Amino acid sequence: MSPDRAPARRPIPLGRRRIDWVMLAFFAVNLLFITYIVDIEQLTIANPAHFSYPIWPPRPFVHLIHSYGRNYDPLLLARPAFWRMTIWIDVIWNGPFYALAIYAICRGRGWIRVPALVWCGSMTAVVLIILSEEYSGAHATPHFGFVLALNVPWLLLPLATAIRMARDHPFTEPVAVTLLEPAEPAEPARPHLHRGTLGDVIAPPRVPRCWTRELTRGSPRSS
Repeated sequence: MSPDRAPARRPIPLGRRRIDWVMLAFFAVNLLFITYIVDIEQLTIANPAHFSYPIWPPRPFVHLIHSYGRNYDPLLLARPAFWRMTIWIDVIWNGPFYALAIYAICRGRGWIRVPALVWCGSMTAVVLIILSEEYSGAHATPHFGFVLALNVPWLLLPLATAIRMARDHPFTEPVAVTLLEPAEPAEPARPHLHRGTLGDVIAPPRVPRCWTRELTRGSPRSS
């Protein structure tokens, strides 16, 4: 292999990527529940005190969201302008990202690295801004510890994802290449020798000297 050539790589099976299973579960919860149920409710219902039930999400989810807001999170029911903008970010950007991330992680596609790193930064910033409002803003929650505990995964998973995607090849591993030893040079050909029945080497037959003299006498002489 030439020194300037990148080594061959192969995908790491999903069964060996344990941290990726946690990421897949987190992205699936966000895609199927948070983004397109909880967030959609806050876009389709501007005022929880006076509203008509939308087509989506279903009524049981609307009741669940409003109950959580009344008991623990007044910011969710107040829905100020900055809050609604974070919801739009989640629906327009994060939702499609979750779908692509689930596919890419399952298939081991490295092109998800850059979008994942962008998501890590944006999600961390949004959650910190919301928590600051929950703690000491105009709509601060009286149960900040509980709200903080619910939001901790949205701080830890972006951090874990950033660490995971910081590698150049998060889903592949190098292939071990076995170098073949150079073949030894072939030995020069040896003269062919006749072998007897008992394995003794038999040299070519020699012509008797008397035959040589007779042949010399019988040959015509040059004049």
